[in-house]
Amino acid sequence: MKKQLIAATIISALLLPHTSWAVVAEPQEEREHTEELVGLSSGILLGAVIAGPVGAIIGAFTGTMIGKTVGDEAEIADKKQQLVKQEHELVETQQQLIAMDLQQQELVQVSEKYYQLQTNLAELNANQQQTLNELTIGMNVQFKTGSSQIEPLFKQQLDNVAYMMTLSPELTIDLTGYADRRGADQYNQALSEQRLAEVTQYLVVQGIDSQRLQGRAYGATSPLHTEQNHENDFFDRRVTLTLMSPGAELAAN
Repeated sequence: MKKQLIAATIISALLLPHTSWAVVAEPQEEREHTEELVGLSSGILLGAVIAGPVGAIIGAFTGTMIGKTVGDEAEIADKKQQLVKQEHELVETQQQLIAMDLQQQELVQVSEKYYQLQTNLAELNANQQQTLNELTIGMNVQFKTGSSQIEPLFKQQLDNVAYMMTLSPELTIDLTGYADRRGADQYNQALSEQRLAEVTQYLVVQGIDSQRLQGRAYGATSPLHTEQNHENDFFDRRVTLTLMSPGAELAAN
């Protein structure tokens, strides 16, 4: 009976000071206060029952350590969970950055292709304009004496004209046929008309609408030079082609 009273007194003495200290000192962390208090109380009771007052003191320290260890393990588990979550978020961010980088590379490739196409188009327009300027000045298809047959060299030039006409549907061609001054006027007129017809037909075969081709024949009435000789006669046997825009065609009419 005395032993039981002594054990109860020791337990009360141990519990009361610890409780009052907890109230005055104010715990730094709520978790430590709760866990250590529970461990301390449990350790005192277990120690007192098993080994008396001395066991109560040892149990108090042991219970405190057990409570703190349990709390630390819970905190570690919580931090591990936070680290796993942060790792998942980091992986998602890396995947997003990779996707953005791929999109950026595709955009750069598209921009380069667009720039190259624009460059090619500018070069094509420049070449087309140069050809138009050259043909607007006038291109002559020359003929042999007394012939209306188109020579292979001039067929290549007519192919270029047909190509330009295809690229620029708004353009028309003004054609004029001529002959040199050798021979009778009636013969020269007919010969110039036949040369004009041959050139016109060649362009039609290449796909040019005949409505875009306007022609007149002048025979030997419009020589390029006043003096007649073999060289000048060569240049007079011709069909002249002049490309015309809608405005130029109206002015010419």
